[in-house]
Amino acid sequence: MEAQRLLSGFCSPSPIPNARTQYFVRFPSPSPSPSSSSSSSTASFGQSHRWVSFKARPLSTKLIQCRNTADTERAEVVVSSDKQDLTSGIRRKKLAVFVSGGGSNFRSIHEACLNGLILGDVVVLVASKQGCGGADYAREKGLPIMVFPKTKLEPDGISPADLVATLRGLEVDFVLLAGYLKLIPVELIQAYPRSILNIHPSLLPAFGGKGHYGMKVHKAVIASGARYTGPTIHFVDEHYDTGRILAQRVVPVLAKDTAEELAARVLREEHSLYVEVITALCEERIVWREDGVPIIRSKENLNEYS
Repeated sequence: MEAQRLLSGFCSPSPIPNARTQYFVRFPSPSPSPSSSSSSSTASFGQSHRWVSFKARPLSTKLIQCRNTADTERAEVVVSSDKQDLTSGIRRKKLAVFVSGGGSNFRSIHEACLNGLILGDVVVLVASKQGCGGADYAREKGLPIMVFPKTKLEPDGISPADLVATLRGLEVDFVLLAGYLKLIPVELIQAYPRSILNIHPSLLPAFGGKGHYGMKVHKAVIASGARYTGPTIHFVDEHYDTGRILAQRVVPVLAKDTAEELAARVLREEHSLYVEVITALCEERIVWREDGVPIIRSKENLNEYS
C-alpha cells in the first residue's frame, strides 16, 4: 500500500493497524530548497528533517508522531473503509418479516435496510393473507412472498414444517413480526431461539395477550384511564405477547385523545424504535443477562446498555 510505504519511512517498523483499511495521505507542501525546482510539485522525503504527525479519522483520533528533527508539520491520514470494516467485520443479516395488514412497520424496516441504517436485508415476506397491504408492497419491490398458515381462506398457505424449511433454505438469521396476528408455531420458535422479535402497541405486560391488537389496544388504554402507553418490542415465545421484553418507548395519553389520535402517535414511535432495535440486533449488540433479560449495548459505548 502506497500510504503504508510512505509512513514506514518516518515511523517505527511496527505495522499499521488494520492493514485492510485504505489510507489517503495528504502531506503539506514542502518548503522549496535551492536544489529543487520551483515548478516541481513532487515532494521528496528522503532528506526530510521535520516532525511529521499523522491523524487517522474517523476510525481513530490518536495522533501518531514520528520525529526526525525539531520542526513540526502535520499530515492527515483520511481513512476510508468498506461497510463490513465499519461494523467490525460483522456480516449483513438476512431478515424475514411477517405481516397481516398494511405493513407500515415492514416498509420502515425495508427502507432502513435499503438506506444502510440496518446491516441486513429483507429476503422474504411472510403474510397471513395474500391481499394485505404488506404483501402488495412486497410485490412492488420484487420481494418473495409466502403465505402462512394454510387456511380455508388461504388454501395456498404452507405448513409449519415447510415454513421452517424455506426460511432455513434462504439462510434467514432473524424473524421480525410486524403486525402479524397469527400465533407463531412452536416449530418456528424451536428453529429460531432468541431470534424472533415482535412489536406490540402497548407497554407490555399491560394490554397484551390474545385479542389485544390494533385499535382494540388503544381503545382499552384510553378506557382504563392510563396516562402512558407506547410500543414494546419483545422476543417471541409460544404465547401471545409473553416473551422477554427488549425495548419500550413511552407515549403520553392526552386527556382528550381519541383512539385514532393515540394510535398515530404510537405508530410513529413504533417505526423509529423497531429500526433502532433491529439495527442493534444485526450488529450483534444484544446480550442476555444471567437472569434471562435481554439488553442492548450502546453503539457509541459498548459498556453502556439500554
